[in-house]
Amino acid sequence: MRLTKLIFSMSLFLLINQAAANDYFPEKGHWESKSTKKLGFNKTKLQKAVQFAQDNEYSGSRDLRIAILKGFKAEPFHQILGPTKKRGGPAGLIIKDGYIAAQWGDVERVDMTFSVTKSYLSTLAGLAIDEKLIKNTQDKLVDYVWDGTFQGKHNNKVSWHTLLNQSSDWSGELFGIKDWADRPPKNGGLDEWKQRQFNEPGTKMEYNDVRVNVLAYSLLNVWRKPLPQILKQKIMDPIGASTTWRWFGYKDAWTTIDGLKMKSVTGGGHSGGGVFVSTLDQARFGLLFLNEGKWNDKQLISNTWVEQVQKPSEGNSSYGYMWWLNQGKRKWKQVNDESIYYAAGFGGNYIVVDKTHNLLVITRWLEPNKMGEMMSFVLKSLEN
Repeated sequence: MRLTKLIFSMSLFLLINQAAANDYFPEKGHWESKSTKKLGFNKTKLQKAVQFAQDNEYSGSRDLRIAILKGFKAEPFHQILGPTKKRGGPAGLIIKDGYIAAQWGDVERVDMTFSVTKSYLSTLAGLAIDEKLIKNTQDKLVDYVWDGTFQGKHNNKVSWHTLLNQSSDWSGELFGIKDWADRPPKNGGLDEWKQRQFNEPGTKMEYNDVRVNVLAYSLLNVWRKPLPQILKQKIMDPIGASTTWRWFGYKDAWTTIDGLKMKSVTGGGHSGGGVFVSTLDQARFGLLFLNEGKWNDKQLISNTWVEQVQKPSEGNSSYGYMWWLNQGKRKWKQVNDESIYYAAGFGGNYIVVDKTHNLLVITRWLEPNKMGEMMSFVLKSLEN
């Protein structure tokens, strides 16, 4: 009886290891495709999903300076402070079990990715936790960054946790931009916005790029190296990304670390800057998260962190650590699976991670309110 159990356990172990060994990760400069049939898709239905993405291009101008200024015209004093780039047309990838099942548009073109940058930024926070540069996300920032950024009765309550889930309500000015001027309320005016009551950190989520940039600035102080270098060395090079991606900050976003002048990058692009990346490189980043932070046989970021980014936050059950969750008020009505999570950026830039089906969907320049419908077409194309 014991021998039978031992043989069964060894067989199971070998099967699991064999399955793990068969996981496919694309080598640098090449990504294999497989037929839709082999990957379990209905070819006709999958093509319908691709056609839907092509037919529903983001309605904003392809000149992103125009799209940005129009999209954020409600912000007082808004101006473009970092690099921008005219965008391409709709592009995307549908990846199953690591292989490309479908693609459309120019997937090698480098484009702005806007708030998808936040998910890259969150990753650097996770790496800092992994390397014990940050002891705990519940730690207060005032204990790490003591230059005055987190001084005061309110700001000294701000933790890494509340910056990461955008519930910090940090108040102040960073590189000439005031927190209250970023996505202000629809009601009221300058006086009301300036004299608002503070929310206790952790109680209310407010999507605010100034506070996200405060996180980037704080991580720069912790890493003590430019964040694009950290991302390149620890994530983008190991996953085989091309050399074409870039991460920019605002023109005046400079600080001095250890006697060296360094640029503090942005966590978005609505005043310019952020991560500029190809669809293929964006997909590699998504595949890393689909595989719980592992690439081939290397754990690049802990699976504990990958799990952490998917936990609903106190201020918004649809938001984790700078990744959106398909649950709560932001749940796609067309998609029931609440384990799906995604990075999202202005203009319909998405990295959708579907663990249930070992599936990844990357879109560029899809009308944002069409993403739920797009995912429903993809899921319906999977044959049962």
